Amino acid sequence: MVKYQHKIGLHLNITPQFSVLYIIFLTGKCNLKCRYCGGSLDESLMPSEIEYPHSQLRKFIEDDRDPVIAFYGGEPLLRKKRMEEIMDKIQARYVLQTNGIYLDRVKRDYLRRFSSILVSIDGRKDLTEYYRGRVYDRVIRNVTMVNKMDYDGELIARMVAGERTNIFSDVMHLMNLGIFTHVHWQIDAIWSGVERFKDFSRWVKDYNEGITLLSKKFFEMLKTGKIPGIVPFLGVLKAFLYGPNPSPPCGAGKEAVAITTDGRILACPICPEFEWNLMGDIHSGIIRRTSILDPCMECKIFDVCGGRCLFTNRERLWGETGFRMVCRTVEHLVNEISKILPEVKRLVKDGVISKKSLIYPGFYNTTEIIP
Repeated sequence: MVKYQHKIGLHLNITPQFSVLYIIFLTGKCNLKCRYCGGSLDESLMPSEIEYPHSQLRKFIEDDRDPVIAFYGGEPLLRKKRMEEIMDKIQARYVLQTNGIYLDRVKRDYLRRFSSILVSIDGRKDLTEYYRGRVYDRVIRNVTMVNKMDYDGELIARMVAGERTNIFSDVMHLMNLGIFTHVHWQIDAIWSGVERFKDFSRWVKDYNEGITLLSKKFFEMLKTGKIPGIVPFLGVLKAFLYGPNPSPPCGAGKEAVAITTDGRILACPICPEFEWNLMGDIHSGIIRRTSILDPCMECKIFDVCGGRCLFTNRERLWGETGFRMVCRTVEHLVNEISKILPEVKRLVKDGVISKKSLIYPGFYNTTEIIP
């Protein structure tokens, strides 16, 4: 097996589309126990504290001219001091994924250094609190607090779309709050069994109907000259207008890697237990890569979807039938955006919106372009 000694673009013989994203686990511990997640990572998967020195992390990424570092967990703000130490020692563009509970404990100067802050919230209050506990009011208060300090980065609502989600109502609820710049979501079709849904086939039908309504609302807003921050729609439009999305669209294993608390390098942060996901470690470097498998690469929408999700493509925990049902949601979303594409191009031509404003994301910020 070949061992590569240089940084990520050279490691993998690629030319990154964006700056390289390093997803840093600050801890596997979490202060919540959401229904779809289960809370803290078992310490058999990784220690609860970072075990490598900051100097090793700095050495690993030092050849990258404009790295992006995203803090991840567990709940990264449980290790706020460690986060601040890294930010003090390494020059990078910073991203934070958080449940939002402890945002008010982060000093203003650090908050304002984040290019993107992604906050977990699932939509309407009753839905959010069904899945996540009594957190809604505190999360909204803390996001509002960040807004009031003239924060000029992205504030992204990070949804999980589960059985009780009404995708149109819940996305619009978050958009209409006026405190988030963007909303994105991921369908709860990863770790859990399909039995979490009473009737997943029916849910897909309802979800697709909601996507149709949402795409129409999205286009109505575009016609006013505003760019609605609905991440999946923008990501699909970007692929239509500017060329293929990466595969996978989040960059996992290529332009994006995750670093565990014990220094292992993973392609994807959500499944540290799988051998195929291990790329190397920050001491020895990257020794192998991983990528999307068939049938995705032969799919007619592969240039837009990019295989959707590296983990689900590799593991297919719901079997081929479940895998195909999730694909139906992607196909529908892509089809709905393709319907409005001619009119979007007309809006660009007429100067109502600029083509450049439809480039999203502008860098790897950990959002899922394909839910």
